[in-house]
Amino acid sequence: MSSRFLSFGSVFLLVSGVLFSPAPTFSNCFPASALLQSGQQDSSSSRPSEQADKPKDDKQAPDKSEKQRDPTPLSVLTPEQRLTYIIGVEDDLQISVWKEPELSTTVVVRPDGMITLPLVNDVKAAGLKTEELQAILIEKLKNYINEPQVTVIVRGIRSRKVYLVGEVAHQGTFPINGDMTVLELLAAAGGVGTFAKADSIYILRQENGKKVRIPFHYKKAVAGKGDNVVLQPGDLVVVP
Repeated sequence: MSSRFLSFGSVFLLVSGVLFSPAPTFSNCFPASALLQSGQQDSSSSRPSEQADKPKDDKQAPDKSEKQRDPTPLSVLTPEQRLTYIIGVEDDLQISVWKEPELSTTVVVRPDGMITLPLVNDVKAAGLKTEELQAILIEKLKNYINEPQVTVIVRGIRSRKVYLVGEVAHQGTFPINGDMTVLELLAAAGGVGTFAKADSIYILRQENGKKVRIPFHYKKAVAGKGDNVVLQPGDLVVVP
């Protein structure tokens, strides 16, 4: 028996006159560089991306530029008005007790002029200045709190009203938060009507338990030659 190896890119074995060829290998069919490149691609495709592995954080960072709102409302009164303003029925008040949030509350002055607060119950508020009401509340809270500090703020003025009837564009009730004259009231109501008797306008006012009639000369007031009456809460202006 004789054997010989012939190489033409593959190995052949000649045994007993029969030619055998071994099974081809991948190294014979493909260059090593191609296999290496294929392995790198398979490895990279099977590896999940870093973005997929990284958990998403749905929570957004709070906006630091947004300022925290102050829950305590501001007074509708100027510092000067606060010294002289008289609390009235239907006024909206903020009562704040320092370091005692459970005692701090908002109240509306009832028709009987009273307000109701924790611990002190009913307290008369109508007819008082804010500082006077503060002093009363401090005195009452001394039975429960050491050195109480109370602040009374007028959040809304509803007690100061005047009334307008007659030959005007809009009759009704008008609030007055400051000084308002008859001409300002008529302007807010859309002016006098076409058939109004402008020089017969008058104001009905309660003084010392009696109704007082105050005449108002419209044409003179418009021309600056007559008194432009300053209204008071509760006044009724009649335009015939």
